[in-house]
Amino acid sequence: MRVIADLHIHGRYSRATSQSMRIGEIARFAKVKGLNLVGTGDFTHPKWLKELQETLAQDENSGLYKVASNPEAPVHFMITTEVSTVFTFKEEAKKIHHVILTPSIETAVQINERLAKYGDLTVDGRPTLDMSAPQLVEEVMEVSKENMVFPAHAWTPWFSIFGAFSGFDSVEDCYQDMTKHIHAIETGLSSDPPMNWRLSKLDKFTLVSNSDSHSYWPWRMGREANVFELKRLSYREVVDAIRTKDKARFKFTIETDPAYGKYHWTGHRNCRVSLSPKEAIKLGNVCPVCRKKLTKGVEQRVEELADRPAGYVPENTIGYMHLLPLSEIIAATLGVDSPSTQQVWNIYDKLVEKFGDEYTVLIDAPSQTLKETVDQRIAEAIIKVREGKIRVIPGYDGVYGQPIIFEENKKAFQEKVQQLNLTDFM
Repeated sequence: MRVIADLHIHGRYSRATSQSMRIGEIARFAKVKGLNLVGTGDFTHPKWLKELQETLAQDENSGLYKVASNPEAPVHFMITTEVSTVFTFKEEAKKIHHVILTPSIETAVQINERLAKYGDLTVDGRPTLDMSAPQLVEEVMEVSKENMVFPAHAWTPWFSIFGAFSGFDSVEDCYQDMTKHIHAIETGLSSDPPMNWRLSKLDKFTLVSNSDSHSYWPWRMGREANVFELKRLSYREVVDAIRTKDKARFKFTIETDPAYGKYHWTGHRNCRVSLSPKEAIKLGNVCPVCRKKLTKGVEQRVEELADRPAGYVPENTIGYMHLLPLSEIIAATLGVDSPSTQQVWNIYDKLVEKFGDEYTVLIDAPSQTLKETVDQRIAEAIIKVREGKIRVIPGYDGVYGQPIIFEENKKAFQEKVQQLNLTDFM
């Protein structure tokens, strides 16, 4: 069976998260998206854990969880969370986010008992813990060898293992003797597999992709995901496929174009300055407008650590597919600012009703049937995204990238945003 999994999201007790992020709503929109496995997120928060205990029931066949009030629904849940560790390494402050997967609510309770010694779990759905990365892994793995820990959004400038401001240059430096328990790395929105393939020291780790969603809207949840082909859906099957980097079971990841991510290029949002790595280096990573330090983008950070040229593909690697959320495709084609407008929803609903869910529209729907269902231009846009024939104006310093599906979109975007690059200062 094909399993499409988004294992990193947040519940309603995390900062900057929709208060509607309840299990029922998550399950409803996951089905619309085409996800059949979703992480619960935030099991470390006592109130969210209580909601999980009250709203989920363990499925006897898979060991995973389903909505207790609707056990026939196709969406399963895995018990997951994200935590932040803050510690000092070689006299430098390190702030690293990690995703934790665990097989049951019972083991989640045991993990919480251990982590509560290092920070207040009630403050945020993603708690900040006064402990090192190796300590975190040791505590989690002592609860159960079936648990899994991996670094979250590995390249974002802040709070990540390779982050430009408080990260490391290698997995081994971060996790030290506990690296033996680290089997995966989450790419994050601003990087994709080809960028990570440029570092030979990452070859032994499986690359996973998740949305880190703070809302249930389908242009957030599942915007990145993992696609498995399993004989039987279970926690152990999914985790083992990741641990062993098994191409037979772990087929590919769904990625947004990394330029779509909010930190792909180096820049300064307040001054509307967006720079490629070469341009930023020419300026000494100093903003040409305000003279303050630029926020170093993921592409520049990868360039610093890479030991392979762009385009290198390792042997026996798991594949990937670049996609954009369907709502974003429709909005960009129509030239509207938000994917949440009724005009976008009307077209979105028509496509989902016809094909069953969003991923089927994006990946499997025949071109001719698409054209018979919606306006030809919308259908063409979906096919162009599927075939990788679009461009994205890179995101920077917290600003999302802008997909350019048709060339007139680029002109409209440039007139509205007036972004600055190096040529504007020469």
